[in-house]
Amino acid sequence: MGLMKLCSLLVLTATALLADVTGKWTASFETEIGTQNYTYDFKQTGDKLTGTAKSNLGSGVITEGSVKGDDITFVEILNFQDQEIRITYKGKISGDEIKFTRQVADVATEELVAKRVK
Repeated sequence: MGLMKLCSLLVLTATALLADVTGKWTASFETEIGTQNYTYDFKQTGDKLTGTAKSNLGSGVITEGSVKGDDITFVEILNFQDQEIRITYKGKISGDEIKFTRQVADVATEELVAKRVK
């Protein structure tokens, strides 16, 4: 196999291993303050992730986001009652589902599953 073919194969393999989460995802889950209904609008460029998160409590900007293989991490900065709340997400991508653990400031840890909107 020539060097060019080998390089092309490696690039295609690396691209195939990088999940693409661009688009809308929804989640509904129970928390200490009641049911939260979220819509995440992700934009992925390479392994960088940005976007927005909207819930029944308000909306936030997604920062510090990355997608590496099937791992996804980001921070949601939620503006709630004139205060910014930092929510840190860590998750595993499995097709059209992402299983997240999120840390809401220093107050609570929550589990949720987000599903891709088709």
